[in-house]
Amino acid sequence: MLSQDQHTLEVPTNGQGLYEITEPVQSWVAKTGLVRGQLTVFVRHTSASLTIQENADPDVRLDLESFFGQLVQENPSLYRHTCEGPDDMPAHIKSALTDVSLTIPVSDGRAMLGTWQGIYLFEHRHAPHRRKITLHLIGE
Repeated sequence: MLSQDQHTLEVPTNGQGLYEITEPVQSWVAKTGLVRGQLTVFVRHTSASLTIQENADPDVRLDLESFFGQLVQENPSLYRHTCEGPDDMPAHIKSALTDVSLTIPVSDGRAMLGTWQGIYLFEHRHAPHRRKITLHLIGE
């Protein structure tokens, strides 16, 4: 019989960067008791995003942060929306270029990630935030 569960993770950030959330996501999936299904991970913000990336070598995260910093400049002369600071519009652009939701299959009571894959919140603002991430699992 199909069942579903939902939960909100609150993730504190200390400014821009990639914050791994794999463990709390996997822990919650296990607690639901559902063994097979589909997990949706959704960030409820417009200046942060989600990604699945390598979690073995920290240089991958540093390179991604550096690349996005070069790709989307924090130059207020480039944007109309500047009232929330020079990092706000670039944060919206970075969010638009990445994902605000992920869909991950669940099997044997675990999100089916690859050997080197981790789930990350990608914070695009400089100031600390408390980001809300909704987890929704439907399965059996």
